[in-house]
Amino acid sequence: MFGVYFGKYLEDVGVLTHEQYMEIVEASRTARVKMGLLAVSEGLMTKEQADEVNQLQAMKDARFGDIAVEKGYLTDEQVGKLLKKQGDSYLLFVQALVERKLLTLEDIQKYLNHYKKSERYTALEIDALKSSDIDKIIQIFLKDNQVPAAVKDYLALLARNMVRFVDNKIRFERIERIHTYTSKYIASQCFTGDYNLFIGICNVGIKPIATEFAKEEFEVIDEDSLDAVCEFINVCNGLFASKESLEGVHIDMLPPEMYTDITTISSEGMMFLLPCYVHGERADIVICMETKWNIS
Repeated sequence: MFGVYFGKYLEDVGVLTHEQYMEIVEASRTARVKMGLLAVSEGLMTKEQADEVNQLQAMKDARFGDIAVEKGYLTDEQVGKLLKKQGDSYLLFVQALVERKLLTLEDIQKYLNHYKKSERYTALEIDALKSSDIDKIIQIFLKDNQVPAAVKDYLALLARNMVRFVDNKIRFERIERIHTYTSKYIASQCFTGDYNLFIGICNVGIKPIATEFAKEEFEVIDEDSLDAVCEFINVCNGLFASKESLEGVHIDMLPPEMYTDITTISSEGMMFLLPCYVHGERADIVICMETKWNIS
């Protein structure tokens, strides 16, 4: 996942063309084998066991390896070995640049230092990006003292599910505090109960999210593609509601809603925008909490 972020920086400063950046990102998709497929190919699990764990991930907020260990299909040691075999994202990205003769190792280190300085990343944050650990990565982009803990928890869960079910090369940008947001395409759902929450996924990035989640090619953004994204949001919200209930927080999910005309969401209270890119298309995650929001 590191290459998605560092590669975009190299494109922005003119070292890579957009086509070169996208080529390397696409090539890296095949460089990291999914845990289930790897476990089956190594003879550690049967295909049926892997399918079972994949299905459980849609109902339980946990990693493939954690569920497989809980079910007794893998040991912690086996999971560790499989993770190492999946590949180091930073080294895979470096290898792709060098093999294509786009940069030397010395060039890469120079630009990496510039990248770290320009984005004001700490050494730990660079390590997080290199790790491909979405739990660590998403916290970099949620680093804002004004963001409530519940919003951070929800967005971290949504990010994990984006990686699991949509795109393991998704790229996030820093969260913003906003008061209005307008889009032609919005898939959304609300919570009520101990606190109120509005979650919307908006913009043209809805199409690749729908395609990847539903495993169906959508040519345009229409009610079918929006419905697929609503179902993705519903899965995330179900997991979040279950997690909150274990902590004594009661929230109810309202039916998902979609908008296909130019629509504005506004709020005078806590409203946040988390931009993300799926297959190069921007999707905006809009979230309002503990305040009255208006949709018009």
